[in-house]
Amino acid sequence: QVQLVESGGGLVQAGGSLRLSCAASGLTFSNYGMGWFRQAPGKEREFVAAIGWTGDSTYYADSVKGRFTISRDNAKNTVYLQMNSLKPEDTAVYSCNAVVAEGILTYNYWGQGTQITVST
Repeated sequence: QVQLVESGGGLVQAGGSLRLSCAASGLTFSNYGMGWFRQAPGKEREFVAAIGWTGDSTYYADSVKGRFTISRDNAKNTVYLQMNSLKPEDTAVYSCNAVVAEGILTYNYWGQGTQITVST
């Protein structure tokens, strides 16, 4: 059974930093691309950042580029999101995602999410 468990969320003041972790189990972690998405109240879920299975390739939404850094530790089956210079508009539930394509099939898993609240 695949599980993705996020941690590290909480309340932080604007300009502060947080680091999210997503621990994966039940899958061959190093085969999966990993990503972070977020959903604010009343809004659609949006892409935040992604990292390739080797960690060499990273991608960011324009809104977080230069402030957030995604990384992974395949030995620990964990992906991280370092968030600096947080803004109130970063307030959302952050979820991690694991995806792999095998032939014609795509396997896609989600964590339960962790709340980030950035106060002014």
